[in-house]
Amino acid sequence: MSQPGRPLFRRSPHGGWSPVQLSPVILTVVIAALAYNTPRRMAFSRLLPAAPALAAAMWPVLPTVLLGTVCLFLMIGLSIVFPGLGTWWTAGGIVAVTVAAAYGSHVRLQRERTLFQVRLVADAAQTVVLGAMPRRFGGIQIDSLYLAAAAEARIGGDFYEAADTPYGVRLLIGDVRGKGLPAVGAAAAVVNSFREAAHDEPDLSGVARRLEASSTRYSAAFPPEDLVERFTTALLVEIPHEMDSLRVLNCGHPPPLLLDHGELRTLQPSDPSPLLNLAELIGGRYTVDTFDIAAGGQLLLYTDGVTEARGHDGAFFPLADWMRRQDATHPRELLDSLHRDLLSYSDGGLNDDIAALAVRVG
Repeated sequence: MSQPGRPLFRRSPHGGWSPVQLSPVILTVVIAALAYNTPRRMAFSRLLPAAPALAAAMWPVLPTVLLGTVCLFLMIGLSIVFPGLGTWWTAGGIVAVTVAAAYGSHVRLQRERTLFQVRLVADAAQTVVLGAMPRRFGGIQIDSLYLAAAAEARIGGDFYEAADTPYGVRLLIGDVRGKGLPAVGAAAAVVNSFREAAHDEPDLSGVARRLEASSTRYSAAFPPEDLVERFTTALLVEIPHEMDSLRVLNCGHPPPLLLDHGELRTLQPSDPSPLLNLAELIGGRYTVDTFDIAAGGQLLLYTDGVTEARGHDGAFFPLADWMRRQDATHPRELLDSLHRDLLSYSDGGLNDDIAALAVRVG
């Protein structure tokens, strides 16, 4: 992206100028050399307008116009050496293409500046939604992973958070149905509510009710007919300071995986709790399940984008089998391995945003 104060050409990692940035100059030299060294009837000089057209795709306005001017003088010089080249037709084409290229370059730069500002806002919004990681609370280490399905995307409806509270370390991960700013707004409402409720509520059921209330209030701003389609899956985990057990409340979210001394357990809920924003429709009964955990246990919380990543044969990513093979001793190592293997399995073609939290106890 071209921005004020930045050089026109960026140096390559190995020094020198980038061939891509210099390609309009290289094209100009090649066309001029062919026009000079080939028979006049081949008329390679007629290709000179292509150089400023190419420059418009990557250069600012002034250098694009300068290159068009150079091409025009080259054409005049070639016409002196080789009379009868149709100089005025080609020169007119160079002038017309240069003017159009300059305008195209101007429009492109305006759009790039707008996109740059939008991405700054998106990055700020993402910072509000997603808490900074990694974190360490006593003997509990936590790290995070976020992958956007599209390379250009910066924010989405997946979210996570962690808090050290008087009741233990509490974790939240969830996924808002839908995309775009409404999904980001719903995610922010849930995360901000969790940041307060995690410290105030003595049990996870109270936290879930606070999240449900925040989600409902946010959704009230949308038409009533859309409410059924606006729901959020969420998973709440509490690790007491004694670090000998886990308490899990699952609101329709993929169950976490616990790798404990080589044994993998899927922490399925005994009775699923209602998804956020649907408690009024299906009831507000919340169930908290307790699971044992030993020192050295690795816990993986994730959104459905992980398990729904597809390979070349259309099969879903085998997360449980993958987790059994892991011997990483640090959450960052586990998530880095997950990142690499997901991209390799799907050949970089992720179908959904991905968020994950890795937790090591003791």
